[in-house]
Amino acid sequence: MDWDKLRIFHAVADAGSLTHAGETLNLSQSAVSRQIRGLEEALDAHLFHRHARGLILTEQGELLFDATRAMAKRLEAATARIRDSEDEVFGELRVTTTTAFGTLWLAPRLATLFARYPELKIDLMLEERVLDLPMREADLAIRMKEPSQADLIRKRLMSVRIALYATPSYLARAGTPETLVDLGQHRLVCQNPATPQAAASAAMVQSLLGQAIRSTLTVNTYFGVLQAVLGDAGIGVLPDYITREAPELVRVLPEVESGEVPVFLAYPEELRHSKRVAAFRDFVLEEIVADRRSRRG
Repeated sequence: MDWDKLRIFHAVADAGSLTHAGETLNLSQSAVSRQIRGLEEALDAHLFHRHARGLILTEQGELLFDATRAMAKRLEAATARIRDSEDEVFGELRVTTTTAFGTLWLAPRLATLFARYPELKIDLMLEERVLDLPMREADLAIRMKEPSQADLIRKRLMSVRIALYATPSYLARAGTPETLVDLGQHRLVCQNPATPQAAASAAMVQSLLGQAIRSTLTVNTYFGVLQAVLGDAGIGVLPDYITREAPELVRVLPEVESGEVPVFLAYPEELRHSKRVAAFRDFVLEEIVADRRSRRG
């Protein structure tokens, strides 16, 4: 397949216009149109619907655009890796972590990283699914358990513990449980046990759900659990890195908590010498140290 035609198709699909794509590519509209027509003839398929407001991808065009978009991302990442140098940090770094950690801990701190490396591009992917780093679904991951995939460099960042929390207003209305038996008269808000999560937190949730709890609200992310707890929905099972960001919450049944849950940073062996990965890793470690010092103070 003609790579030049694919490049022009990608620009047209992205812009939704022959004219705008031509401006981006420094080509005339007629030259862009000829290339698209040639590609459609080679594929024996229509790639665009012509519309008064511009061009709309057909089903076949959507399939091809998905492919060229993935190709463009891979090429950009490869170019950035090739251009990595001792003195410069730039290009795209695809980081995956959980919704709660990424939203509440990581994202608010990223301005510091961008101030240091203004040409760095971060694609932050927040989801509970464990992305496949060796298959390059992401460049770097921060997870609440040690990654099991082979050919990864792992760095333990810190440990967290899971405990029970509620708002003062909820406890004033529903009462403060003194024992696990009392907990049965409250609504428990927790991650769904089917959600991928660390063994320590999963075991704690399973144990609590065995206490004849009157009512439950299960959510697939800790961020959702936090929002429900802040809304007085019940007593939440939450990790301490989240509750530090919500100091209004009250610890309930202090003797009840999970074992240590390790937090790991991981990236593929092939990125061992990437300056972007090293810059991000060092930034996260510095922020963790600063966080510990502020809590001691």
